[in-house]
Amino acid sequence: MTLQEYKKQKMQNPDFSAAYDEIQPEMDIIRAIIDARISQNMTQKELSERTGINQTEISRLENGSRNPSIKLLQRLAEGMGMTLKISFVPRQTR
Repeated sequence: MTLQEYKKQKMQNPDFSAAYDEIQPEMDIIRAIIDARISQNMTQKELSERTGINQTEISRLENGSRNPSIKLLQRLAEGMGMTLKISFVPRQTR
């Protein structure tokens, strides 16, 4: 069974689906932070040096054990030479 097949099967459970939907925005932010850092060929340590944010804090952000503030996201974006953009998009139906 592939990961996509497993997810599709699990999403049939209303409790699982609700829990998945609830954490999806956090997962999207985590993925965006990691993808942006990697696109800049930057390590967590290098990002730490550029932003003044402790490397352990960056690690906590990336592993989901800490939720970032908008201000912190702005510092990360600046450290990567990027602009923070937040958007609201229509929900997709399954």
